[in-house]
Amino acid sequence: MDVLDADSAMRELSSERSGHFLLESGHHGELWLDLELLSHQPRRLDPLVTGLAQKLAPFAVDIVCGPLIEGAFVGLMVAAKLDCAFAYSERYAQDSGDALFRAGYRVPRSLRSTLANKRVALVNDVTNAGSAVKATFADLQSCGAQIVAIASLLVLGEAAAQFAKLKRIPLVTLSARPNRIWIPELCPLCAAGVPLEDIEGFASLQSNTEPTRPS
Repeated sequence: MDVLDADSAMRELSSERSGHFLLESGHHGELWLDLELLSHQPRRLDPLVTGLAQKLAPFAVDIVCGPLIEGAFVGLMVAAKLDCAFAYSERYAQDSGDALFRAGYRVPRSLRSTLANKRVALVNDVTNAGSAVKATFADLQSCGAQIVAIASLLVLGEAAAQFAKLKRIPLVTLSARPNRIWIPELCPLCAAGVPLEDIEGFASLQSNTEPTRPS
C-alpha cells in the first residue's frame, strides 16, 4: 500500500474534526481523530495492518507491544501478521513535574518478564506528540527489551521522528502529515478565545497521580 492510499484509508476509517482540543500529552491541537473507529471494522483496517507488518518484517521482531487502547488493537493485528508474540501497556496518571506528558504507560506485571532481551517493535495507531509511545518506550526499556523499531499507521507532525532520531531507533510508518500542536501557554487558539474541548477527559491526568486502568 503506497502513502497516498494509506493516508486516504486513514481518513476514511477515522472521523477527523477541526477545532481546539486538549491532547493526552497536555498539548493543545487543532486536529482530532476518533481513533476508536479504526478497529470498528477490522476487515477494512486489515490492508493497513498488512502494510505495516510488511515494513516491520525485516526487523526480525520477537514481540510487538502496543499502548492501550487503539494502539494495542493495531499491535495485536500486526503481531498476528508477523506470527510473533504480543504485549501491551496500560495508561496511568503520573506526576511528570510539569503540565506535559502526565500519562504514563506500564506493561502489566505478568508480561514484563517475557520482554527481557527480546526484539520488540513498539506499534501504535496514530502518533502525534508521542505521549503513549514515549512512555511505553521507557517502560519497555525498564523491562530489558531490545526495541528495534517504532511503528505507527500514521504520524502527525515532527515529534515522533525527533524522538526516534534521539533514541536511534527506526521509525516505520505508512503515512505522515504535517500537524500543529502547542504548549498551553503558547496556544494561539487560547489567545483567540476559542473554547477548549477535552474530549477524552485528559484534564484529569493533571491532578490524578495514582495508577489506574484506562476506562
